[in-house]
Amino acid sequence: MPLKSEDGRALIRLVRESIKAVFSGKDVEVSDEIKGKYSEKLGVFVTLTIDGELRGCIGFPEPVFELYKSVVDAAKSAAFSDPRFGPLSEEEYGKIEVEISVLTKPELINVEKPEDYLRKIRIGEDGLIIRGLYGSGLLLPQVFTEYKCDAEQAFNMVCEKAGLDRDAWKDLNNKIYKFQALIFKE
Repeated sequence: MPLKSEDGRALIRLVRESIKAVFSGKDVEVSDEIKGKYSEKLGVFVTLTIDGELRGCIGFPEPVFELYKSVVDAAKSAAFSDPRFGPLSEEEYGKIEVEISVLTKPELINVEKPEDYLRKIRIGEDGLIIRGLYGSGLLLPQVFTEYKCDAEQAFNMVCEKAGLDRDAWKDLNNKIYKFQALIFKE
């Protein structure tokens, strides 16, 4: 389903409504129209910032839930369950900026030798997932642009995010996936 800017606005409203509902102790009411329009199963991440600083980021890399459900669950988790932060306060709610990344299905990157990975991604377009025996991690495409990474730095960063050695991407027993994201910001 190709998403447009008006879809982004609707999904951002859904993020805000989902967070606000938690403060009122109720479940968010999702209209049948939203459920119908955003019923495709897609991966999604919700990122919350305050004054440009990360305040929460949680999501689903795989397309396991309908988009509307993924947005609701990721919004609540980003606001209240990101282990890097305490729960969002009502006072902070008015200060947050919302960003939604709707993901393509992760694609395994097959290579003969580790150096080949460096030619298989496009900085600014591809996000990365590493899955290994001792950890896994994901970084969205915009992270690599924000930090002005080259391909090797991107692979190093995703390994660090997974709690692995920076060069764990060179071990072909670890599986590396790439994906793209359609990003909507307030």
